[in-house]
Amino acid sequence: MTRRDDTRIEITPEVLLKAYACGIFPMAESADDPGLYWVEPEQRGVFPLDAFHIPRRLARTVRADRFEIRIDHDFDAVIDACAAAAPGRGNTWINRRIRRLYGVRLKRAFFGESMFHRERDASKVCLVHLAARLKAGGFRLLDAQFTTEHLVQFGAIELSRADYQRALNDALEGEADFYLWGAAAPITGGVVLQSISQTS
Repeated sequence: MTRRDDTRIEITPEVLLKAYACGIFPMAESADDPGLYWVEPEQRGVFPLDAFHIPRRLARTVRADRFEIRIDHDFDAVIDACAAAAPGRGNTWINRRIRRLYGVRLKRAFFGESMFHRERDASKVCLVHLAARLKAGGFRLLDAQFTTEHLVQFGAIELSRADYQRALNDALEGEADFYLWGAAAPITGGVVLQSISQTS
């Protein structure tokens, strides 16, 4: 289900958070389109954090600590890279209004928006680090919006709208700590893999 937004309406962070709490998120047709669509998918892609899967080869890459993982670093450059054209993605849904609202977490729910990579496996390693950080911090929901073949290999599944709303409502109860591991200290791949493997 999609609903077109009047471009004259100001979408404040408060409005955005209320929308996400109701299972709705904004998208744009293109970077040049000033309007937004409010989207409420019939099937919602999520990662069950207790069933997050790491392919064996990727686990070796994570353990080898080939990449330096940072959070809260160079936000504008990250958004630029997410919005840039890439092989298989000639256009982007990240317009100027989306950029101002980007990045949402509510209570124990974290909403993934976009990924990019410039080196093989880099975005996959970041996703694994994110899932581990969320699990360690007590999050219950990692929202992927839609499933793709790429995300399914990590355990992404589709939930019906009703099941998603139940999972979201559960995640909106209680608190989680994204910074349990801190923001500056590097977290090794071994710690990340251990966090993923632990059962709740």
